[in-house]
This record gives sequence, structure tokens and C-alpha cells, in this order.
Amino acid sequence: MQKPTTLLLLLCLSACAAAEPEIPLERIALGSCLRESRPAPIWDSVVAFKPQAFLFIGDNIYADTKDMAVMRAKYAQLGAMPGYQALAKTCPIYATWDDHDYGENDAGVEYEKKVESQKEFLDFFQEPKDSPRWTRPGVYDAKIIGPKGKRVQIILLDTRYFRSPLKSIPKPDRKPGQGYYLPDDDEKLTMLGDDQWKWLEAELKKPAEVRIIASSIQVVPQEHAWEYWANFPRERLRLFNLVGNTKAAGVIFVSGDRHLAEISKLPTNDPANGAGYPLFDLTSSSLNVPSGGNENEANRHRVGSNYRKVNFGTIEIDWSKPDPVVTMRVRDVDGKTAVEHAVKLGELRQNPPN
Repeated sequence: MQKPTTLLLLLCLSACAAAEPEIPLERIALGSCLRESRPAPIWDSVVAFKPQAFLFIGDNIYADTKDMAVMRAKYAQLGAMPGYQALAKTCPIYATWDDHDYGENDAGVEYEKKVESQKEFLDFFQEPKDSPRWTRPGVYDAKIIGPKGKRVQIILLDTRYFRSPLKSIPKPDRKPGQGYYLPDDDEKLTMLGDDQWKWLEAELKKPAEVRIIASSIQVVPQEHAWEYWANFPRERLRLFNLVGNTKAAGVIFVSGDRHLAEISKLPTNDPANGAGYPLFDLTSSSLNVPSGGNENEANRHRVGSNYRKVNFGTIEIDWSKPDPVVTMRVRDVDGKTAVEHAVKLGELRQNPPN
């Protein structure tokens, strides 16, 4: 039997540990598009940044298969990378998928091995067995990190499992390097599916100061013909209106897929922006596969220039300011800044202070 003084000490230590405040997120790294078969020296720079969290936004491997043994082997290659192992020891990794790790190029709801693919994804990223991701279709997920007043909500969307088929440009009309798809305004089309839309609305109603919404495909741009939310204009509009209708402050989108990096800004007065404040989209791609061209690709919403060499993205939050500052950066293979933009948190809410 424990002596009273010993028991009292243990209870005190337990209570003190429970009362220890959460550490706010200040340094978040992110990236996408990793060829598991190629060297990835950029991991060293990601680890050197000392992130408190890493967001893996999709194309985390290039599986492109219906054979789960092949997919499992490719995940094993990723897991064997010394740089990835070092990152996993540095901070939590929060992941969603894009088409190539989902299993098929540009695939959506029609991919016939999505159930099996989801299991391989959850196994590799060591999803806790009590997670709802094991019991519902799709890999979407969310969590809130940090103390009251400094809460960061991370929302991981699944833009594959439920997504309707895309409208293709006829092959004779395709221009090299310009993309394959046309906007489709059919009201029956969906990006997220009914259940995920309902879930997202509930998440956006939860209290948080900063909300990082990860979409594997770009959200704000609307001028190229590759995959992005603008393929389904009604769904893109629905997303922005949902931010506004739920009065969700502090939203910043992050995306990948494109083998280029850029920061896009949808101004408050844009006809599609129902959020009530500017919406930013930090695109980071690729971690080890540089782009082959299209340096002059149109994007009316781009802030500064795009960057087409290997890169990763970062979001830094300075909570010490009276109005906290959020800085979005694209960083090169050495961790140096290639593109950046800072915004005061007060600007990311409806009716910002003067």
C-alpha cells in the first residue's frame, strides 16, 4: 500500500501534468508529389526547419496500380527513406491523398480499388485503430491543436473518393502543356460527396483561430485546364460560401498536385468569394520531381511569381503580435525562401477591425 505522502505526491504530479498548457503551433511544413523511387534531399531541409507538424497533401507515393502488393511496396520505399524517417521523429505527420497514391491518374469515385487503397493508406500512416477513418469511406480528417486563443484547426479533405468524373477536352482540341479538362457546371456533380460536405460544415463551426484546409488539388486558381476545384464551379462556390455561412475565421487553403509552387489570393470582392474576407491558397509541389515548363501559366490570383523547382511549403504563425501574423512561404531544396506572403490574422475574418 502506498504511503499517504507518496500517494499525495503522485496525485499532485498527475494533476500538474494534466494542467500543463498545450503548446501553440507556430511552425508548420507541408509538401506533395514525392517519387518514392527517387532521391529526396529536400527532407533534410524540411527537418532543419523544425516543424511542429508536417502536412502531406497527396501524391505521397506514385502507386498508379490496382495491385495492393505494389502499392504496399511503394509505401515501404517511402518509409525506408532516411529523410522521411527523420521527419517522422521530428513531428506528427498529417496526410491526405491525391490521385497517384489513391491509385490511378486523375481518378475519382470510379476507381474500383478505393476501399483497399484506403486501408493501405491508413496502415502506412499508422492511423489509430479507434479513428473514424477506419469506419467511414474516404480519408478526410480534422484536428484542433493548441490552447484557447491560439487554436489551429487542420482539416484534411478527400478530393478523390467521392469526386464525380471530369469533363475532358476532346483530344483534337488539346494544346500541349495546357491541360485536359473543362469546367462542368452540372449541379449533380460533387467534389466531396454528401457525407463529407456535412462533416466539413460541422468542423468549420468548431472554435479555432487559424484553419488550415488541405486540398490535394488547387482551390483558388481558375485558368489552367488541369485538375482543380474550378473543374466544378458550383462546388468551388459552395466551398467558399460554406466558409462564409459558418462564419469560420482564419481559413488558409494549402494544396499540391501541380509540380509548381505559388501563393494565390481570392480577393473579398471576387464574385465567387462568399467568405467575407480574402482567401489564400498556398500550393507546394513537388518534393523531388521538378516541373518541365509552363513558367508563364496564367493565374490572375497569383501573388508574386510561381516556383517550378523542387520545394516545400511552410506556414509560420507569430502569436506574440497583438494581431498575430501568418506567413506563408515556398522554400527551395536548401530551405531558402522562394515565394512568401504575410497576412494579419485579423484580416482573415468577416468585418475585420479598422
